[in-house]
Amino acid sequence: MPSHSDPSPGPPSSVRREGSNAPLVIQTEQLDAAAALWLGERCRLEKISYDAGEPFERGLAEASGLVVRTYTKVDEVLLAKAPKLKVVGRAGVGLDNFDLSACAKRGVAVVHTPDANTRAVIEYVVSLICDVVRPRAFLQDAIEAERWREAREELKGRRQLCEMTLGILGLGRIGQGMADVGRALGMRVLYHDIAEIPKPARHGALSVSRNELLASADILTIHVDGRRANRGLIQASDLAAMKGDATIINTSRGFVLDSLALAEFMIAHPAATALLDVHEPEPFDGTYPLLDIANVHLAPHIASSTVLAHANMSWVVRDVWRVLSGEKPEFPARPEPT
Repeated sequence: MPSHSDPSPGPPSSVRREGSNAPLVIQTEQLDAAAALWLGERCRLEKISYDAGEPFERGLAEASGLVVRTYTKVDEVLLAKAPKLKVVGRAGVGLDNFDLSACAKRGVAVVHTPDANTRAVIEYVVSLICDVVRPRAFLQDAIEAERWREAREELKGRRQLCEMTLGILGLGRIGQGMADVGRALGMRVLYHDIAEIPKPARHGALSVSRNELLASADILTIHVDGRRANRGLIQASDLAAMKGDATIINTSRGFVLDSLALAEFMIAHPAATALLDVHEPEPFDGTYPLLDIANVHLAPHIASSTVLAHANMSWVVRDVWRVLSGEKPEFPARPEPT
């Protein structure tokens, strides 16, 4: 999928649509300014937060289109309040916040940006791996010779990536990118996926059973989709099969990991590390079992938070306008398998 960061795209029609006859599109979450401006030149674009209450419901009653990101739930309740709705654009990849069956029954098209943030997430995962394997510190002041020697010893990398096995659970777009990076860094790369992955897309990664993947991985990075079968995919028994000093990285969905089981594993294995960018729920509260565990590191869902990725995702507005103009969208959403 090409980058969507060009602020001056060509087709569909660049004719400016103004006035009361132009279709109303509601933007519920943040969009790149250029993408919002582009859509606003073609329709009546109003920014109303999904949690705004009555103003949002009034907008829904008249809206022909809706542009959302992660936290607007497009379900039967919302659709019932939007009788004129023709299309919903998800500025992003995953469709966990959509009831696609309900949209299909209502004849509401759903479009998204399936490859908009792939490179951003790959870069983020690589940075997390480097944080674990190669700890760093930077000096702000003069330092005595003895402390200099101590610091060099404390920050010594105990292993290099070329000595380690990278395990990838889910070899989709991001998983394939991680396989490519892992190979380039000299790692042994294993993967497990329920789908048959064409050999060129594996980038040299070896297909293994899930049990072998968990048992062999020094670093396990999770890149599975949002199908229901992936809820609680990693349970206590799976964690028990892993190495006591393994690193677990999850940038896919929070519900993939059993949080309580992971907390117990991390407490029992202080040499292990968990780096979690996604959570169930988001945001989490004080009852989240993974809080206050020294070797668990929690991030606020930022793997795709780059200026370029945000711009790429925001250009879902092109497909929103295609649907409103009676054209076929380039990236229609397809239901994930159960």
